Amino acid sequence: MTNRNLSRLRLWAAPAALALSLAFGAVAPALAQEIPPELLQLARRYVDLTDKAGIYEAVLVQTAAQTSKLLSQSNPEISDKIDAAIGKILEQYKGKKDDLFNQFARVYATTFTQDELTQIVAFYETPAGVKLASSALDINKGIRAVMVVFTNNFGTEFVTKVRAELKAQGYNV
Repeated sequence: MTNRNLSRLRLWAAPAALALSLAFGAVAPALAQEIPPELLQLARRYVDLTDKAGIYEAVLVQTAAQTSKLLSQSNPEISDKIDAAIGKILEQYKGKKDDLFNQFARVYATTFTQDELTQIVAFYETPAGVKLASSALDINKGIRAVMVVFTNNFGTEFVTKVRAELKAQGYNV
């Protein structure tokens, strides 16, 4: 691996490591806490009911694409070998989402009571709950798009108003 690739990998890995440490630091109490099996099972049911976007699989695909791009940029002559190696490694991870989802379930089980989780699961088993879970990805994309427009417009408006206020005080900014 070239120094350039190592630098890129470090730039990519540092924020990822920080995010993981923050995430696991935040859930450390959930990971260490003793949870009754029936509560954990109920929480896992919720996780399974709401995983309509295939979060684990999406992470695998995204990571594979990033790895391919990273390694192929400086080694284009072996891009087919890189992609084959990525495919081989991906096979090792397929069907292994249980560990991740069990950790998600632990977080939910430490956040909600058994009665609350029973109600939540019951809702997600209704037609409205199924639709909500199935639509979550599209809804989130729509909300992100609205937020981009809002943020841009708000930012422009805010700067304009601050400039006007400063101009009213005799400053040209």
